[in-house]
Amino acid sequence: MAVIMPPSECPSCKSPLVFVNHILYCKNTACGEKLQKKLENFAQKVKIKGLGPSTIKKLDIQYVEDLYYLEKEEVVEKLGEKLGTKLFEEIKKSHDAPANLLLPAFSIPLVGATATAKLATVCNDIWDIDTDSCTKAGLGPKTAQELLDWKDENIFFLAALPHSMKFEKTNKTSNQEVVCITGKLSSYKTKAEATTVLNELGYEVKSSVTKDVTILVNESGIESAKVKKARESGVTIITNLSDLLETNNGDTSQVDR
Repeated sequence: MAVIMPPSECPSCKSPLVFVNHILYCKNTACGEKLQKKLENFAQKVKIKGLGPSTIKKLDIQYVEDLYYLEKEEVVEKLGEKLGTKLFEEIKKSHDAPANLLLPAFSIPLVGATATAKLATVCNDIWDIDTDSCTKAGLGPKTAQELLDWKDENIFFLAALPHSMKFEKTNKTSNQEVVCITGKLSSYKTKAEATTVLNELGYEVKSSVTKDVTILVNESGIESAKVKKARESGVTIITNLSDLLETNNGDTSQVDR
């Protein structure tokens, strides 16, 4: 039987790949494919319609700030009158995106919608984020450190953007996702490990499907009593916890397990 070896270098930038918690990562911050994905994520999160992979390549941009330096004539020249004008208007509309959308859009490791919702309850804007506000918001130590380090390293980037950086306040008393895990996991070694990661990222974990559970993790695919109850209650059922956390929180490899 042939032995299948994992790749040793990134197919995009040829940098060495690193195993972190059994997953291969490219750690090159200038990797072209990673920059492309970050731009795609930003466009999706702040709701810029029409800014997909092919459009990003046509515009020949790599960084978020490049998006806001574009002139209308330049966009029209590369995309045509109709599409160019429409996209330019979408970019202008995104100037009004609140910090609630911006923070998850910046691809900050461990900082997704859940952590952002918590910060919105104690901060008026992104500039208010510091050690005290992270503690008051209930962020885990790893998440807080990732966020504070990112903010320190990106002060000039943030200042160059056209956004107000203010959080929108909602009338909801809690934006926290509540998770219940049923059956055997495949994306984590144990439920205890998964619970540690979830708690660090700001999720609450329950052992049963209570009325406040919003997500049920069922990686085994078994139709258990918990699954039936969750389905009847309209709870979101997911089959891969790791994929969900990567989507909502970015690179979770820094979380202690």
